[in-house]
Amino acid sequence: MELTGNNHTAKATFGAGCFWGAEMAFQNLDGVTGTTVGYMGGHLDNPTYQDVSTGRSGHAEVVQVTYNPAQISFDQLLQVFWNYHNPTEHNRQGPDVGTQYRSVIFFHSDEQRVIAETSKENWQQSPEFSGREIVTKIVPADTFYPAEEHHQQYLLKRGMAGCRAS
Repeated sequence: MELTGNNHTAKATFGAGCFWGAEMAFQNLDGVTGTTVGYMGGHLDNPTYQDVSTGRSGHAEVVQVTYNPAQISFDQLLQVFWNYHNPTEHNRQGPDVGTQYRSVIFFHSDEQRVIAETSKENWQQSPEFSGREIVTKIVPADTFYPAEEHHQQYLLKRGMAGCRAS
């Protein structure tokens, strides 16, 4: 577990489609001390939203969650991740299509990797996904690039409940 500072916090990074909605899914959970939307998993240094939205940077839109593991576990965060989006859609979530919307868990430690792999296997066996393959990738975290300031807390700033199409 990657602990930061003296306040015993850890980081988890998830790609679950549009990062605005994913951020909102995590930001008010007890034990979550912060969320930041950004980009991870690509090959371009310091990408912009424009770079990522073309699909050519290779990055996923992600939410990086800082949390207190004494209050909320990584497994509990994974439950929110699995319930928030459709992990059987390849490079898309609803109307949002492209590699930047892929379903991905970026692990920050071997412990997170094992927990994520076990969680994925368990969800794959659930009746909810019967006959549909979970395509979520579980890969090591690399450089996290925070998105531009106007993307941070985007839905909250606009009084919106989510960005999912109904």
